[in-house]
Amino acid sequence: MQTISSFITTFTRLGQFLRQFPDGTGPHSGGGAPYMEELNSLYYNGFSEILEREPVLNPWFTREALMKALKGIASMLEEEVLQKWLNPYGIRTIASGEQKTVGLVMAGNIPMVGFHDMMSVLATGHKVLAKPSSKDDRLIRKVADILSNIDPEMGRRIHFTDEKLSGIDAVIATGSDNSARYFEYYFRNIPHIIRKNRNGVAVLTGSESEEELAALGEDIFTYFGMGCRNVTKLYIPEAYDLKILLGVLDRFQTLNQHHKYGNNVDYYRTIYLMNQITFLDNGVLLLKEDPSIASPVGVVFYERYSEISYIQQQLALHSEEIQCIVSTDPEIEGSIIPGSTQEPMPWDYADGVDTIRFLMEFA
Repeated sequence: MQTISSFITTFTRLGQFLRQFPDGTGPHSGGGAPYMEELNSLYYNGFSEILEREPVLNPWFTREALMKALKGIASMLEEEVLQKWLNPYGIRTIASGEQKTVGLVMAGNIPMVGFHDMMSVLATGHKVLAKPSSKDDRLIRKVADILSNIDPEMGRRIHFTDEKLSGIDAVIATGSDNSARYFEYYFRNIPHIIRKNRNGVAVLTGSESEEELAALGEDIFTYFGMGCRNVTKLYIPEAYDLKILLGVLDRFQTLNQHHKYGNNVDYYRTIYLMNQITFLDNGVLLLKEDPSIASPVGVVFYERYSEISYIQQQLALHSEEIQCIVSTDPEIEGSIIPGSTQEPMPWDYADGVDTIRFLMEFA
């Protein structure tokens, strides 16, 4: 029977295994615990092979993107982090006869994006029935195999399917605004969390340092801007010179060597030119004045402001579209510093919905 202590031990060991890949260590580095030696003998080479194949099967999942995702997950799986996350909930031990089956419809926009939902279901003692995206099903299945080795009882609570979810007691589904309407209808009779498109926004003051603007570039370009926490919209002061920002972002020019990303930039550049739409261009990013929050890959929208009260109104108005806010302005409530959007902790819940509380209350 799972306890919070056993859960934390299992996921801490998983984190130690995953951290080896972005850190560049491995089975021959020495000094590993016996359980790590066993995990590495069984899984290290196979996991490495998946990481090598993934950029071929899904070109958006570059080696850099994969390492970024693994490093972020490993940071969540530190023992102290897991304790800080779960201790406030007072999660009780659930007997096998009381376990519910929670369906997970996983997205595929960034590597292992469905991991947090799977971990949350397992933390609350329930069973997982996951439908992964075809774009990102190999890593998450292998991680489930590793968890099954570390904790066989937990492994028996993880199942995958390629079919429609059925026989579930609750569901957490992530997709587009269009698919969300389908999910809302299809799962209307069971407890559910339905996630739609969300994006990150940044509020600039004009006094940001070059280092802070470069860090903002990470918020824009990591995962090619395809994550729900990527910055797709800038709010800038009325007199702000965007050429300053574009000059700093020149350092990301190598992204144009990625054919899919480069093709996106070329496509929207052509569309804007043909339609005589004004935009700024540094070769790797297009900046277009637009009131919308979500922008296409390779494009970031911007909007000028003269009063911070206007920004506060806009953030409230678009709260359902915003995942996170980047700013150095202390007047922007709930904002995070540039460069930190892709480093969420377990308690940074998608859409601001407390997944653990949901999983505890529906049963």
